[in-house]
Amino acid sequence: MALVIDGLTKQFGTVQALDGVSFAVEPGGICGFLGANGAGKTTTMRIVLGFLRPDAGTVTWNERDVRDWPRRTWGYMPEERGLYLRMSVLEQLVFFGSLYGLSRGQARKVALEWLSRFRIADAADRRAESLSKGNQQKVQFIATVLHDPDVLLMDEPFVGLDPINVALLKDAFLDLRDKGKTLVFSTHQLDQAEELCDSVAIIDHGRIVTAGPTREVKRSTGHQVVRVTTSTDGDLDWLRSLPHVTVTRPGLDYTEVRIDAGADAQDVLRAAIARGDDVLRFEVADPSLEEIFVERVGALDVEERTLAAVEGGS
Repeated sequence: MALVIDGLTKQFGTVQALDGVSFAVEPGGICGFLGANGAGKTTTMRIVLGFLRPDAGTVTWNERDVRDWPRRTWGYMPEERGLYLRMSVLEQLVFFGSLYGLSRGQARKVALEWLSRFRIADAADRRAESLSKGNQQKVQFIATVLHDPDVLLMDEPFVGLDPINVALLKDAFLDLRDKGKTLVFSTHQLDQAEELCDSVAIIDHGRIVTAGPTREVKRSTGHQVVRVTTSTDGDLDWLRSLPHVTVTRPGLDYTEVRIDAGADAQDVLRAAIARGDDVLRFEVADPSLEEIFVERVGALDVEERTLAAVEGGS
């Protein structure tokens, strides 16, 4: 019952918005759809929802074309807020619920439960325009899930939220996942994607540069990350002198280094002990999604600039 996006292409005039976009999201999973502004995330989501038609490619849910499923199968949270600002919060949530076939009583009950969960029950009778941007964002999320959709697609759902509200939304994501819902969301906050996502897809200039289970994507580079703290932590020259080791984040609490593919991370520990240092911390980890993103997208940009320069000179 996976959501399968296969070979999507879409062109707007001379702009190639999508160029063979393919990835899959397993049911009951959370997928982070990552990319810079203009990379193709919103276009992909709108094609999944049937708002746009692709020039080529297919999108299926449970092996059926997404257009064959009833509208209430889907929940969509756009980046731009779509609330009626002069309408009360509860009134418009009931209205949104009715669009998906909920009775007024059903919609009201579910809306009040969500408002209470998100700590804005007192906003039910207030106009949306009177709420903070963060609280408007929470109301928009409630409108997305009110009709209990099987698949949720959300464009930058964490924008405008303070740390407390981010935590509330994360808890909601995990609860929905545990109920078997499938969630796809875009974000520029890669630490949140790393914390929440079972899988990720990174898109750049309309092309998927890497996709798959989060752990596999993080390990796909072949290199490892070591976080180390020693009794002489202010001295990094010994680390910089080690072969196949690059200091990436010198810090007060620990220093982070990257170990090249094929090299042994334990060489760092052995070198520290050989110096006579007390090793206070030694941790081997996979690269972060942020590192993967910068490495994959940045490398692609360099390749494209080089190709453009070659073609321009020929």
